Amino acid sequence: MITLTTDFGEGSHYVAAVKGVILSINPAAVLVDLTHAIRPHDIRHGAIVLADVAPYFPPETIHLAVVDPGVGTDRPLVYARMGAQHFLAPDNGLLSLLARRWPPSRIIRLDKPKYWLQPTSATFQGRDILAPVAARLSLGFEPDRLGSPQKRLVDFHWPEVRLSPDKIVGSVLMVDSFGNLITNITAKMFSKRPTDHRAHVICGTRETWGIHRTYGEMPPGNFIALVGSSGRLELAVVEGNAAARFNIQPGTPVTVTWEQPEPSQQG
Repeated sequence: MITLTTDFGEGSHYVAAVKGVILSINPAAVLVDLTHAIRPHDIRHGAIVLADVAPYFPPETIHLAVVDPGVGTDRPLVYARMGAQHFLAPDNGLLSLLARRWPPSRIIRLDKPKYWLQPTSATFQGRDILAPVAARLSLGFEPDRLGSPQKRLVDFHWPEVRLSPDKIVGSVLMVDSFGNLITNITAKMFSKRPTDHRAHVICGTRETWGIHRTYGEMPPGNFIALVGSSGRLELAVVEGNAAARFNIQPGTPVTVTWEQPEPSQQG
């Protein structure tokens, strides 16, 4: 199985070209479109999606990921073995969040042109380098033959969450396709917090009371906080788009405190 994650856009003919190269080498390959809707050039968005989705795939899955504003420069393309899965991507931070969960057991710089498509374009290395390498891996090709060992992957500065007995301070990591604000605050961080007070959540200039279980617990149009399927705190407008309505972007601070609300305050 080979998954594809790119910022090429849904319906892009570039995706078809990548698939064509893979299937020309291994017609029996099982191709899964993880997503092609990563925001253009947004490496952090791609890194978050990979970290959230890859763990649900079976062992030995090959993940090919392309979000590469530096295509054609001297940044390397790499193979990485993480957990029980294989990853192919530009070494630009795209694998950095996943590597925090699954430290790589092997990293190979893809520097053997004889395994690439020829001629090789400087602007479409996903098609000409990553795709043929992924196909060969799916046929049992030994990763060590693909290039030279590399010690570590490029990392990003991922914002840390600050924890204190009465406060959690984090930030918005990403905006999903519904306009929900996904934060770097996880459900585990709520343990041992006061149970006789409701949470007070502030994001930028917006605030809400309580952490809900589902979107349907509040009427349409309300701004709510809940723990989403990724295990992270997210902020949403019920049946609406929180990012567009409030002009909130990744990096916006998010603060959670536990206070006794006034009787007139609504969730």
